[in-house]
Amino acid sequence: MSKEEASACGALLGLAAEEVALLQVPPSKGSIGAAVPTDPLLYRFHEVTQVYGTTLKELIHEEFGDGIMSAIDFEMTVERVPDPKGDRVKVTMNGKFLAYRKW
Repeated sequence: MSKEEASACGALLGLAAEEVALLQVPPSKGSIGAAVPTDPLLYRFHEVTQVYGTTLKELIHEEFGDGIMSAIDFEMTVERVPDPKGDRVKVTMNGKFLAYRKW
């Protein structure tokens, strides 16, 4: 958030100055570190990208052209999907496509 946006939210929610300052901190890449995660859930997400990452990349390039999916203009939903063999987790990632710029 900008300083003005954070101040407005802080005033609305009655936040302390330290809390308002935290609203201005941008998210950081690599928040779980470079090592393979040891938390079982985080490890499974890591495993998905290790196994299917290059395939997803090729499918995105085939459908959209060369570029990336934005992690800033991004939405994600998590849903429970009932299944007779045990409920399933459905994670939907929805990011804006950003074509590589040609210089």
